[in-house]
Amino acid sequence: MPSEFIFTMRDLGRFYPPDREVLKEVTLAFYPGAKIGVLGHNGAGKSSILKIMSGDDDGFTGEARLSPGFSVGLLNQEPKLDE
Repeated sequence: MPSEFIFTMRDLGRFYPPDREVLKEVTLAFYPGAKIGVLGHNGAGKSSILKIMSGDDDGFTGEARLSPGFSVGLLNQEPKLDE
């Protein structure tokens, strides 16, 4: 994929034991300044794809690459709060 993209995924897959496949052969790319929305049914892999993009999940197959000098932030659905 061309280097003008700030984030790319190629043939990405994510499985959860024992055999639940939530992402299969995902390929996408974002230009600088892109704003995205992630929609889908419960269990479709929305949180998984965002965790992979932010670097919080490395248990996937395929390629996910963030260009140098960029970062991805993620606010978890259930953040851990101080007691």
